[in-house]
Amino acid sequence: MNPRLAAARALAAVLCGKASLNSSLPTQLDKVEERDRGLTQDLAFGTARWQPRLELLAAQLLQKPFKAADSEVQALLLVGLYQLFYTRIPAHAAIGETVGCADKLKKPWAKALLNAVLRRAQREGEELLASMERDPVVRTAHPRWLQKSLKAFWPEQWEAICAANNAHPPMILRVNRRHHSRDAYLALLGEAGIAAAACQYSRDGIVLAAACDVRGLPGFAEGWISVQDEAAQLAADLLELAPGQRVLDACCAPGGKTCHLLEAEQGLAEVVAIDLEAKRLVRVRENLARLQLDAKLIACDARDTANWWDGKTFQRILLDAPCSATGVIRRHPDIKLTRQADDIPALATLQGELLDALWPTLEVGGMLLYATCSSLPTENTEVIEAFLARTPGARELDLATEAGLRQPHGRQLLAQEGGHDGFYYAKLIKIAASRG
Repeated sequence: MNPRLAAARALAAVLCGKASLNSSLPTQLDKVEERDRGLTQDLAFGTARWQPRLELLAAQLLQKPFKAADSEVQALLLVGLYQLFYTRIPAHAAIGETVGCADKLKKPWAKALLNAVLRRAQREGEELLASMERDPVVRTAHPRWLQKSLKAFWPEQWEAICAANNAHPPMILRVNRRHHSRDAYLALLGEAGIAAAACQYSRDGIVLAAACDVRGLPGFAEGWISVQDEAAQLAADLLELAPGQRVLDACCAPGGKTCHLLEAEQGLAEVVAIDLEAKRLVRVRENLARLQLDAKLIACDARDTANWWDGKTFQRILLDAPCSATGVIRRHPDIKLTRQADDIPALATLQGELLDALWPTLEVGGMLLYATCSSLPTENTEVIEAFLARTPGARELDLATEAGLRQPHGRQLLAQEGGHDGFYYAKLIKIAASRG
């Protein structure tokens, strides 16, 4: 299959609200030649990254909008526009190859339309985009609801956040303390001719100067390192782990933090890791196996404690709560297409329910670390504020990190170009059991 058509079909599923790229793209990648898979992935992710801008440009070029049944033609047009404005593919090849894909859609009219619109975009697109730059959606390539939210919450930082969201993320490694210190592994990278530097905030983090195939890194197969963003790496040390503790990792998939907890403190009594769906635990199990680590995995709704909790309290709980993922848009640019403003209050409600359900499983004197990869205070400091107000036995603790910005509750890390993702942490201690 032509990589442009494969990318368009993956995107069409996202545009229709039926899938994310993580679920729709693998099926399409299986249909293209191996040599074209990198191009297919770039076309899909790149088009999603710039979709808010490209969609408005397409509206200027089209006489009327697409019908819902024509989502594949719409996606193919966006893929064509992405090639013209954001890749080094020659314009004649971008247009010709994209238009040629229309034959596979069994919509004869699509070929002429795509040819006409893409050729006009080649002639007039730069001028049209320049004339639309006053619109912050065009300027930032973020959907209007999200652009407005970021501007309202972060008036001084919102444009930098958008720029970081549109940039390609760095490749960051987590060194397994059971095998090497970070300095020792940096030396191994140097011997292998791989340029890298220590991360600023994570004691185990290394940022590579250029992304590479992880299988070519020293000791990957042996479990010496894992790929994990610096912000996510902070959880293990913020939990203040110690030998003999029983730890709960709620909402654990894909398991990066689960593994880091076990690497950071070899003397833990037990790590229980929960996720909603059994299929999501497959990846967790694979990560544990590669690193030769062990945790008790449970597929269940973490709120449903009657079905999974054995009544033995935990000394530490990590709640990496489901969220809008607005802090990791650069890694999952289709979030711009899949998230809507109405999702945020519903997510905040879910986050509060998880806190309420898990709190009784924490022993008095134990700590709960609340984390999200959201940049929106509605899911972060406001959730913690509400929980503290309704939970007399809970108190907030300071976080032992300089990363991010201090908030009324917790600390907010905003996505940094060349640095960490957007993330949020707050730490709570249980000073008394709940009454009643």
